[in-house]
Amino acid sequence: MKKLHVFFIAAALAAMLIAPQFLKNYGVYLLSYWLIFIIATMGLNLTVGYAGQKSLGHAAFLGIGAYTMALVLKAGFSFWLGLPAAAVLCFAVGLALGFPALRVQTIYLAFATLGFNTAIWLVMRNEEWLTGGTFGINNVARPSLFGLSLEGNRPYYYLVLAVAVLLALALWGLLRSPWGKAFTALRDNPIRAESLGISVRGYTLLSFAIGAAYAGVAGGLFASLVQFIEPAPFTVAASIMMYLMVVVGGPGYFWGPVLGAAVGVVLPEWLRDVPGVSDWYLPLFGGAVVLLMVWLPDGLLSIPDRIRARRESREASQARAAMAQKVGVVQ
Repeated sequence: MKKLHVFFIAAALAAMLIAPQFLKNYGVYLLSYWLIFIIATMGLNLTVGYAGQKSLGHAAFLGIGAYTMALVLKAGFSFWLGLPAAAVLCFAVGLALGFPALRVQTIYLAFATLGFNTAIWLVMRNEEWLTGGTFGINNVARPSLFGLSLEGNRPYYYLVLAVAVLLALALWGLLRSPWGKAFTALRDNPIRAESLGISVRGYTLLSFAIGAAYAGVAGGLFASLVQFIEPAPFTVAASIMMYLMVVVGGPGYFWGPVLGAAVGVVLPEWLRDVPGVSDWYLPLFGGAVVLLMVWLPDGLLSIPDRIRARRESREASQARAAMAQKVGVVQ
């Protein structure tokens, strides 16, 4: 099973490396957009899926990362300084946002993070001296690496792909470390986790901070991808869509963000070009998501687990029936 898993990962990576050669500029741009949302939702999946916190403010971190990158470049500094600066700033803000999670939980925490998103969006919209307000910041440059320009869509796509793979590997290692086990224990039963010596306070804060840092990196990459930053992409609606991506893919599943971001980013674009569907693609997309949440509340990646659970239940039922029949024969 492990060899099969490795084979599928290698095949997927090979496909991602080859795909841009067969796509036009917009297709490559869309793949980069998808990868950026994979990075952002990987962080949200850590906060929501593994640590069990309800956050509806993730788009604010995406915006903080994007504006940080735009302002760093506008000040004349390098992209390679702006990307870690976006991650560090979002880590610090995420750490501060984690404090409400120590006092409020579930729906109340969701509303607290929603209020945070609204406050950050208002700053982006109204503080024109810093963010440009509704006029935004344009001419956000793409970087160069070892003298090689990444200005084109294909070279920049490969940069985004490399960052996504590195961050996925980092998250994979984190989740298999004692920290990852602590996050899962915190989600499943905070009281039991605390009784086992896990610092609920520390790991709650850390889940928000690391998740925010991932969104900050995604925001920095997003700024250079679109090359124009204004407040519209960072509203509460964007946070809800990102939360939806995590839930659709499967919260607490490592590959959930990959599938969830594909449903949230790629599927609407595909539906828009389908003949006979293009005029109704948004209602159809919304209806499909609602039906999916009704039938699969644990996300698409829960399907193998559901099939396995049903098979085990059926086998257990058959074993009980056989045992009952055997006991009846003996009597």
